[in-house]
Amino acid sequence: MVDDLKAVHEQARERLKGICRVCPVCDGRSCISGVPGMGGRKSDRQGFRRNRAALEKVLLNLRTIHDAVNPDTIYELFGIKLSLPVMVAPMCETTYNYLGRIDDYEFIVSQVAGAEEAGTIAFTGDSPDPPLYEMGLKASREYAAGKGIPIIKPRETEEIIRRIKLAEKSGALAVGIDIDAAGFENFKKAGQPVRPLSPSDLHNITGNTNLPVILKGIMTVDEAVAAVDCGAAGLVVSNHGGRAVDSTPGTAEVLPEIVAAVKGVIRIFVDGGVRSGEDVLKMLALGAEAVLVGRPVAIAAVGGGAKGVNMLIRQFKDDLTRSMLLTGCSNLQLIGPYAVRRTLF
Repeated sequence: MVDDLKAVHEQARERLKGICRVCPVCDGRSCISGVPGMGGRKSDRQGFRRNRAALEKVLLNLRTIHDAVNPDTIYELFGIKLSLPVMVAPMCETTYNYLGRIDDYEFIVSQVAGAEEAGTIAFTGDSPDPPLYEMGLKASREYAAGKGIPIIKPRETEEIIRRIKLAEKSGALAVGIDIDAAGFENFKKAGQPVRPLSPSDLHNITGNTNLPVILKGIMTVDEAVAAVDCGAAGLVVSNHGGRAVDSTPGTAEVLPEIVAAVKGVIRIFVDGGVRSGEDVLKMLALGAEAVLVGRPVAIAAVGGGAKGVNMLIRQFKDDLTRSMLLTGCSNLQLIGPYAVRRTLF
């Protein structure tokens, strides 16, 4: 039985021995696995480290002469209210990533149920293993009244649309496409190739569903504009945790320019290196509406199941609330550039 996050991490460390060290700060510097976290390719982990480095160069402006004594962290997404602007990033395929140390469905349920208990939602993943996508839909139906956001890899257009239709029947809140997974070799080896999607492909996809479509993997202004033009309802500024291409900048580095280009016409989310409520506030101050958290949730799920994920997200909320109080932000809408100070990237 795990009663606190320290116990969760200790149990995860034991369970993932030889795969992940469960470091006090998850920044890619001490990884001993050939794969840095959930999915991705063997690499030098430069993109992974840059995500953390970019966030560390964003500092908070301490302000305590104000009346923001009870900060409100409620975030509204596609008609539902979340307890905070933090969602679980899509993660699955533990047979490959964690050598089967945890059952795939157990891992998915831990994320979905833990997020639901904490008052937020989980994105669920896609994999070359055919049942895993539908496992995410099933977990969302059984533990969150269907209110999840399934992410689909950039497969052939017809297959993406087929999976979207399954999401519609399952009651999904929205759907997403992991466009930054276009070069993943494990899909090719499994006979399920992934590829870049053209504007025509994306128009076809968004035109075939009434669900909001989110494009995950936007790192440049031109692609953010293209996402708007193609009818996407949201985008995630993401370099796939630094795992798709090593030589990418950190997400916090490119976020402000994307915000300047498309804020107000599309929902902007971000992931990459977020490890605390302070990091959440930084990303919101740089212009994101909400953040996705991956690796810390994966560790919490392995070490503590749904309870571990719930505890982690509640810690994020407590930390975010405290950070808002100490920067003078009484609600999420008031978090802006004045709350942070950026050093040169």
